[in-house]
Amino acid sequence: MSAPEVYSIAKTPVTCHAFNADRSQVAVSLNDNNVQIYSKQGKEWILSETLSEHDKLITSIDWAPNSNRIVTASQDRNAYVWSLSPDPLTGKMVWKPTLVLLRINRAATFVRWSPNEDKFAVASGARAIAICSFDAENNWWVARQLKKPIRSTVLSIDWHPNNVLLAAGSADMKARVFSAYIKDVDKRPSPTIWGEKLPFNTICGEYSSPAGGWVHAVGFSPSGDVLAFASHDSSISIVYPGGPMVYNIRISSLPYVTLTWTSEDALVAAGHDCQPVVFSGSEQGWALIGTLDDTTAPSASKAPGARTGTVGRLNSSAFNTFRNADTRGHTGGDNASDTELLTVHQNTITSVRPYAYSGEGVIDRVSTTGVDGKLVIWDVNAVSALTGKMGGLRV
Repeated sequence: MSAPEVYSIAKTPVTCHAFNADRSQVAVSLNDNNVQIYSKQGKEWILSETLSEHDKLITSIDWAPNSNRIVTASQDRNAYVWSLSPDPLTGKMVWKPTLVLLRINRAATFVRWSPNEDKFAVASGARAIAICSFDAENNWWVARQLKKPIRSTVLSIDWHPNNVLLAAGSADMKARVFSAYIKDVDKRPSPTIWGEKLPFNTICGEYSSPAGGWVHAVGFSPSGDVLAFASHDSSISIVYPGGPMVYNIRISSLPYVTLTWTSEDALVAAGHDCQPVVFSGSEQGWALIGTLDDTTAPSASKAPGARTGTVGRLNSSAFNTFRNADTRGHTGGDNASDTELLTVHQNTITSVRPYAYSGEGVIDRVSTTGVDGKLVIWDVNAVSALTGKMGGLRV
């Protein structure tokens, strides 16, 4: 079982991250209004460039692998597309921003390039999603908005492989699938399991959170035939529209805020429990099968005297005192004096992204960043069993 690669990027929270095509650079937001680009040098990530254009905190970043363009979204209600071009004075390649006219009056919350990289979607707190495409005649990016029937802030989005359908999760406790077809940009889409006629703003599916929680994350499977979404009610939902059938997996730990599919029958989710966990299944049923964070293995991120135990719990003297009193009847204190978590990440995981592919639609490594300022690369095949309450799940 290969150990994860752990890098301490910063001592401040990492809001989001995105790698370039060859994984030699990573763009991150350190909970401020700048984009920091780090370059891989040996076994370390070194800050190479800072992109400054936004006025407020950057909420989301995406890096197009083929066109090598970066798109950023911010609480200042703007999005910028960054392209590498030669400086007219020095000839050096520099990142130049292009402002996108989003026409929103609330913060932009999430952004993703489409698979063909000819448009991108920006979620917002304005109860709308801006679908942005390039107008070559005027040399700018223009936006069309998906609005109905969104009733609250859109928290996450994900593109279908056909470059037309878009999944969105929002704070109105719904996950939806929209058509983002733009006549002058997209070819006529072929029929899918989500529908045949797909004019702009067609609702192809709408699904509720099991217990009324915000939908933090959404994702299409590699084929686009299955949808997964994570809610604030500590649940993961898997949608098969052809059935239609929805599997709701309720967990007894803290909610997940981000997810990514690794194959047609598996996905990785992470969030407030500080560890990436793996779900697997098919149309016959889904289950949580384990975690990528082996809390029983020694790790540099864990204190020398740290003990194994319930995942995601504090190894503090107060906690151990109450635990021993409850489970063993001990009333004495505990020798442990630190408060380090038993997981690699020491705080909420804010983003999980695909890192390396082993085949068509199959991901064998994912990357995570968190509030603890760490960047971690995980082998998705190195799955450990869950301990404690995380093992008791309901489907």
